[in-house]
Amino acid sequence: MALSILFFSLFLFLFSNSPADAESFIGVNYGLLADNLPSPSDAAKLLQSTSIQKVRLYGADPTIIKSLAGTGVGIVIGVANGDLPSLASDLNVASQWIGTNVLPFYPASDIILINVGNEILLSNDLNLVSQLLPAMQNVQKALEAVSLGGKIKVSTVHAMTVLGQSDPPSAGSFAPGYQAGLKGILQFLSETGSPFVINPYPFFAYLGDQRPETLSFCLFQPNPGRVDSNTGIKYMNMFDAQVDAVHSALKSMGFENVEVVVAETGWPTSGDSNVVGPSVENAQTYNGNLIAHLRSMVGTPLRPGKPIDTYIFALFDENLKPGPSFERSFGLFKRDLTMAYDIGLTKTSSSGSQTSQSPPLGKSATSVGWCVPKEDATEEQLQASLDWVCGQGIDCGPITPGGVCFEPNNVMSHTAYAMNLYFQKSPENPTDCDFSQTARITSNNPSYSHCVYPRAGWSGDESLGGAMNKYVTSDKAIETNGSECSSSFLSLPLFMIIFFFVLPVSHHMNFL
Repeated sequence: MALSILFFSLFLFLFSNSPADAESFIGVNYGLLADNLPSPSDAAKLLQSTSIQKVRLYGADPTIIKSLAGTGVGIVIGVANGDLPSLASDLNVASQWIGTNVLPFYPASDIILINVGNEILLSNDLNLVSQLLPAMQNVQKALEAVSLGGKIKVSTVHAMTVLGQSDPPSAGSFAPGYQAGLKGILQFLSETGSPFVINPYPFFAYLGDQRPETLSFCLFQPNPGRVDSNTGIKYMNMFDAQVDAVHSALKSMGFENVEVVVAETGWPTSGDSNVVGPSVENAQTYNGNLIAHLRSMVGTPLRPGKPIDTYIFALFDENLKPGPSFERSFGLFKRDLTMAYDIGLTKTSSSGSQTSQSPPLGKSATSVGWCVPKEDATEEQLQASLDWVCGQGIDCGPITPGGVCFEPNNVMSHTAYAMNLYFQKSPENPTDCDFSQTARITSNNPSYSHCVYPRAGWSGDESLGGAMNKYVTSDKAIETNGSECSSSFLSLPLFMIIFFFVLPVSHHMNFL
């Protein structure tokens, strides 16, 4: 019996964390306020060519939901604000809504969440606000009546202005005027295991504070960081600060265990001439670094080790959207399905490489060496450099889950690999191995096991250097006597794993 249980556990360990599953936290908003969008079937094919695992719809368009059937893409659908009164007053209406918008498509179309209303608390319509929780409860009851309770979650979306205080993040709290209404909603979310859904936009924070250092802080670029005066935690980007302010607000209400999901975040590519910030370069930098930050699995300072489910706004530009012109310019893809800019979302550039080595980069001339972090670089500095590099179109796939350089899974190791990739584009330029004076060039090859650090002109036959312990190992990868142990556990054949492990057992700002 013990042998069977351990074998089954090993089987789950080997196959439960595939690269596809590992990026389930990357989603995108699919808005329809445009008259020039590609067909839903073409959009579905586009999504399948990317590493995007989830899509958020603002309504429940049946054509789109049906087009995503069998794709494995998780779907978030929405209840229109105007439908809340009828849903709140009559359970039969909620049952009819589920019967029309869910049952004909589920489970072929993987509907995972229903957002009842969008930013209702900010509507200043007290009658509508009072109907929000009853509408959510009736939708939940309608799901339970057809045995979908728990399989499909129910929530609602909030704007960041629901917070009354966010500086510093540890002091985050909801505005007093919203707290009474939120208490019942949070109790509902806690009881049903549903997420608190929020729309943080560092872009809007930058519009309110247009200093260069604020732009770097918002774009995940190298910056001095901002220290939370209560905790001493240094925040290196606005996204983490905003999300952790929400975590703190939830904790202040007694609901710290409620999960946070980011329903919208993004950066516009263009805007009116009097608006500073919108540009293709900034949009590429923000979204690229955001994705790299999520893929690093570092989480936020108050929730380390777990990336936040994040839906980027938006799949396409929406030329009919009201408001300032930048509101119509958030699209990641153009109407002809080409990329507006490259942020590493295509499967070929984002999934973990399964090859035994990464391809050489740069010119054929002999490189001066490899770029690695300095020993005194802080984890915050390394994380900022990692986020920035992976947002520059560099293939960081080998250091994502399932990649040949993912283990050891720590910031020093991942940053060392990313820094070197960036440097090898032009190794004759030493300034590309600076990273705010946190990196240096070395002649010692930091490659190890199956993880090969490319070098311009490298032929693949050089012996591995002795820099592994200094730059890329973790405690779990080094024996007590200091000798190197292979961390590529998953590369071992299954029969060897069984031999070594199973058989012996048969005989363990202002931030906003």
